[in-house]
Amino acid sequence: MRSKELSMQMKEAILKLQKQKKPTRKIATILRVAKFTVWYILRKKASTGELSNTKRPGCPRKTTVVDDHRIISMGKRNPFTTANQVNNTPQGVGVSISKSTIKRRLYVSKYRGCTARCKPLISLKNRKARLDFAKEHLTKPAQFWKNILWTDETKINLYQNDGKKKVWRRHGPPHYPKHTTSSVKHSGGSVMDWVCMAASGTGTLVFIDDVTQDRSSQMNSEVFRDILSAQIQLNAVKLIGWCFMIQMDNDPKHTAKATQEFIKAKKWKNLEWPSQSPDLNPIELAFHLLKTKLRTERPTNKQQLKAAAVKAWQSIKKEETQHLVMSMSSRLQAVIASKGFSTNY
Repeated sequence: MRSKELSMQMKEAILKLQKQKKPTRKIATILRVAKFTVWYILRKKASTGELSNTKRPGCPRKTTVVDDHRIISMGKRNPFTTANQVNNTPQGVGVSISKSTIKRRLYVSKYRGCTARCKPLISLKNRKARLDFAKEHLTKPAQFWKNILWTDETKINLYQNDGKKKVWRRHGPPHYPKHTTSSVKHSGGSVMDWVCMAASGTGTLVFIDDVTQDRSSQMNSEVFRDILSAQIQLNAVKLIGWCFMIQMDNDPKHTAKATQEFIKAKKWKNLEWPSQSPDLNPIELAFHLLKTKLRTERPTNKQQLKAAAVKAWQSIKKEETQHLVMSMSSRLQAVIASKGFSTNY
């Protein structure tokens, strides 16, 4: 930022002190200005005979230092403030400036316009629960996490959302079929499945409509208990051994009284899990791996989708699941660092 110019009175004071045979360093000390500034003014007077400032090229700066601080302060207090709101707010800048100017002032202060990440709304109660969980389990050894069977449900769409894609084309109609991507209403159908995994690999993938009597994807506590009865012991012994612990989130069918009594009767250890904590659950990234692999399959009906999903789930390597489970220490540290709020996981 350009420094403030000296007044004409200050420049005349510099000349007056020079006529008194004062050295440059002494003048700078007396007037409390930089030594180079004194030297520059004296040189300019000697060469041009003028003390006034030459006219600067370009458009003059419309905002003052105070205006710049006010813009930055508004962006810091409320990151969702738009450039138009800065202009229209009574506490905003005192002069009329363009949106580009406001963006440049924020850019100089290293603020960037970014897309806001969508994260679960975490209540004060759940923030405390997340912090307590993180602090309690932060010092757990690696073997503790290796003995956990991670379980959850996810929905897989027949037509996956590939996001935005770039395409090479000349200027002209942008809607030719070879230049566009396709979308299907309601994702062309979907299947709901239950999966489990451990650090040693992936377990069974169960489709909910194969378990329910009416062939629907709706799962209640009774259907959930049937899945647990058929799959938990089988997968836990295969992946971990007889000494294991199961993890479930706080979905109503997981926390139902009948489900909890069923788990207690089976004498299974259940990991107490804080609500609104998908960023703590490594199986969420396993779902991302699964759906990423499915994008290359391109199934056209539900039967093909199921076969592709089983193949993709089984193709996830042991090294990948182990890496996800062993990231629990970093996840817990991130929760503590964010004081219970959402993390970058």
